[in-house]
Amino acid sequence: MSDSGIGLEAGRIALAGRLLDLSASLRPGEVTAICGPNGAGKSSLLSCLAGLLAPDGGEVRLGGVPLSALPPRTRARAIGFLPQTAEVAWDISVETLVGLGRLPWGDTAAGPVEAALAAMRLEDLRRRPLSRLSGGERARALLARVLAGEPRWLLADEPLANLDLAHGAALIARLRALAAGGMGVVLVLHDLAQAMNHADRVLVISGGRLIADGPPDEALHQDVVAVVWGIKARWLGEPGHRALALG
Repeated sequence: MSDSGIGLEAGRIALAGRLLDLSASLRPGEVTAICGPNGAGKSSLLSCLAGLLAPDGGEVRLGGVPLSALPPRTRARAIGFLPQTAEVAWDISVETLVGLGRLPWGDTAAGPVEAALAAMRLEDLRRRPLSRLSGGERARALLARVLAGEPRWLLADEPLANLDLAHGAALIARLRALAAGGMGVVLVLHDLAQAMNHADRVLVISGGRLIADGPPDEALHQDVVAVVWGIKARWLGEPGHRALALG
C-alpha cells in the first residue's frame, strides 16, 4: 500500500453510555485487537474509529487530521470497515459485491477486485449469488469487498466469527500479511487466545474505559483477565500457540 504510514488516533473520545474518555494511538503495520466483555464498548469504539459514529466528546484523527474534517470519500478510501453483521439488499454475485468496494475510488479497476477475490479464496465462487453462499463464504465475500477498496486501515468487527478453522487460519495469515505490508489492521475479538496468539497489540476495554493497552502477554495477563472478565484463568503453551485454561 502506498503512503500507508498514517496513524489513527482516538483522543479522549466519549460516547454517552458507551465510551468514557478513551484515548489510544494506533500504528500502521500492526494487528491491533480490541477485547473486552459483552457491552464493554468494543463495537462502539470501532465505529468511532471508522468515522461512522461521532463521539460526544474528543475526536478521532487520521494522520493528525480530525475524521470530521475529511470528505466522506477521502475517509472511505483510507478506512475500510467490516461490521459484525452486514446486510446486502440485492442477491448479486460475489464478483459484483466485491466490485462495490471500488465505489470510493469511482472506478471498476479489475486488479484490486481480482486480488481481493484471490486473497479470500473466492475465485471459484465469483459468479455465485449471495443467496447460495454459506455463512462463512458470505463473510469472506464481505471482507473481500473491503479489501478491494485498498484501504490504508482495515477495521473489522469479529471477522472470524463465522469461519471454520481452515478459513479462519487463512484469514489470520492474510491479515498479518496486510499489516506486514504497512496496513493498519484493527479487529474486535471475543476469543482471547486468537488475540494473544495473533495480535501485535491488544486494547482491553471494560465499561467504556481503556483498562490495558500493550503487547498481548501484558494486556491479557491472567491478572487482567481475572479483573475484567471475572474469571480465574492461566495461559498454557508457547508464544504464538497459547491456550487459556479456566480455573
